[in-house]
Amino acid sequence: MLRLPVSRALAGVAQSSKGCIAAKSNVSTAATAASNLVEVFVDGKSLMVEPGTTVLQACEKVGVQIPRFCYHDRLSVAGNCRMCLVEIEKAPKPVAACAMPVMKGWNILTSSEKTKKAREGVMEFLLANHPLDCPICDQGGECDLQDQSMMFGSDRSRFTEGKRAVEDKNIGPLIKTIMTRCIQCTRCIRFASEVAGVDDLGTTGRGNEMQVGTYVEKMFMSEMSGNVIDICPVGALTSKPYAFTSRPWETRKTESIDVLDAVGSNIVVSTRGGEVMRVLPKLNEDVNEEWISDKTRFAYDGLKRQRLTQPMVKNSAGQLVPTSWEDVLTRVAGALQGAQGSDVAAIAGGLLDAEALVALKDLLNRLNSDNLCTEEVFPMAGAGTDLRSNYLLNTKITGVEEADLLLLVGTNPRFEAPLFNARIRKSWLHNDLQVAVVGSRVDLKYTYNHLGESAQVLEEIASGKHPFSQDLSKAKKPMVVVGSAAFQRKDGAAIHAAVSTIAQNARTSSGLQDNWKVLNVLHRVASQVAALDLGYKTGVEALRKNPPKVLFLLGADAGCITRQDLPKDCFIIYQGHHGDVGAPMADVILPGAAYTEKFGTYVNTEGRAQQTRVAVTAPGMAREDWKIIRAISELAGVTLPYDTLDEVRDRLEEVSPNLVRYDDVEEANYFKQATELSTAVNQMLLSDPLVPPQLTIKDFYMTDPISRASQTMAKCVKAVTEGASAVEEPSIC
Repeated sequence: MLRLPVSRALAGVAQSSKGCIAAKSNVSTAATAASNLVEVFVDGKSLMVEPGTTVLQACEKVGVQIPRFCYHDRLSVAGNCRMCLVEIEKAPKPVAACAMPVMKGWNILTSSEKTKKAREGVMEFLLANHPLDCPICDQGGECDLQDQSMMFGSDRSRFTEGKRAVEDKNIGPLIKTIMTRCIQCTRCIRFASEVAGVDDLGTTGRGNEMQVGTYVEKMFMSEMSGNVIDICPVGALTSKPYAFTSRPWETRKTESIDVLDAVGSNIVVSTRGGEVMRVLPKLNEDVNEEWISDKTRFAYDGLKRQRLTQPMVKNSAGQLVPTSWEDVLTRVAGALQGAQGSDVAAIAGGLLDAEALVALKDLLNRLNSDNLCTEEVFPMAGAGTDLRSNYLLNTKITGVEEADLLLLVGTNPRFEAPLFNARIRKSWLHNDLQVAVVGSRVDLKYTYNHLGESAQVLEEIASGKHPFSQDLSKAKKPMVVVGSAAFQRKDGAAIHAAVSTIAQNARTSSGLQDNWKVLNVLHRVASQVAALDLGYKTGVEALRKNPPKVLFLLGADAGCITRQDLPKDCFIIYQGHHGDVGAPMADVILPGAAYTEKFGTYVNTEGRAQQTRVAVTAPGMAREDWKIIRAISELAGVTLPYDTLDEVRDRLEEVSPNLVRYDDVEEANYFKQATELSTAVNQMLLSDPLVPPQLTIKDFYMTDPISRASQTMAKCVKAVTEGASAVEEPSIC
């Protein structure tokens, strides 16, 4: 009988309070959020957490560290190591903290007698079959099993049976396997399947016979395979090139930046006795999270091979012979003085820091020359490189996690930028990102809608004739990513114009906010964005048409210009750290420093300025690039106005302030104006297929002077080639 009056009364209250609810929407939202929180207790301390929070996450919020082996922040929950067992007050038995969501009123006891006993028991089982390899194990000193057995284990074992032995697996030249040490945490399996997108690893057998490995003997074929070394909590998976070379406590660690692609992954360089011993990832959520590519991790041995360690000049017999710095600098200065203006030109390579680029630009400008080129081509028609929005990954690397539609044009991000591709896969896996591709069919480790190979598909999308145009207009946060390789074609300017139109149409039809960008360019080399920021022209076609008398090759090793393209009397100066493609054609060689040997500024594909730091000294008589150029300028009579690194960076700030705003992204705009200017492009789109470079993993391992000098990368190419040929051979059976 009471139900009807109460319901009427509630309805009246609701009706009369409409205005109050509208006026206090912010307060009610906050109150609702607060009311959704659940109160739990960790060792008696009260804590408010969101529903669905696991016991382990709740404990970490109050600073209590729960031991774990199988749990990893970036992988799915397995719950199979049981090391994270904790007691819940009044619960009959301990629970796995990584897999158990909290419930209201729970009191989690992380240091009770029952919790300690559970951890001791789990550790006792884990060590029952674990070999006593610590003195010879490469994981020693940074092993989770060592640390946790010291902290949570017992001082004795009750097992007297013989230890189990497991056969080692051969999964390639990068990862060493000692599977007897494996504790079956399955981290490597989950990483391969979820992050790398390669289902090569798995488990076979049950119970005591269970083993982790490949189902059939094969190479772990992934461009990010080395990350399983970091996430393995024991010494089952270690680095083959690093095996038995040093201990963690013997090395000095230097935080730096990777320059072997344009992502700018944050790394830690471990050195001992003036030699790079290994390269590890450094956590940066905005760039590479905690992963790095195999080329970044393993190509470091190329830093000590084929190095240029002393100045050289070509003698009368055409042979390069060692000489002194005084002699070689005098020759270079004399050549520059004898040919000023348009007779002097320079080509900048892909591994250069911004300091070297600005010093070279200032030197040639003082010689009345503006012939400064990069090896990579970029369209100069329309707005060209005058607007930064034309050549940046404007949405940023993290932006792909917010996007709901992605169009890839003429690019293979899996091998051009593996860490960016991992972000795309992550968004495809967790956020239902829809991906479409214009260009060759490639294996990106996620599904996509292939729109066609011809560049003319872009024209159809831009004009609204293609069905994909409707998908773009409906998308809330679309992204268009065009690979820098697409601009190497003859119709590069037309491709850029078409992509600009597509991006602008998507912005207009979707009614996007100004802070969401659509147009993105994915570069392949580390120096390109900084060079464009400093005003370098792109491509060497102009130098072929009007060959200079003096050509300065600053780390230019892509083979974009040959001796045959230049007059016989052209004086070629090569400055770099490896005797690669550019060195043999030079008349003079100036040895420079590699990225691990100098303080250098690099700008990644999204426009983020970062800096490398000195990890080891440059070998022999090699010096930093900007210092060499500064010395040349003094002898040539056009002294550059800086003597220290700080003064060079002051000059960088004068030219382009964003270059010294480290770890910050200077956003670019003016997309509408860029699209309007691109209408002036007269080029026609060709029907040729948009074929991105590095179509296979085989080509991924050798793309620059450092990786080409690496024996480890050579072994990878051989292993991939042999593996591919083995697959292609028809079976006798």
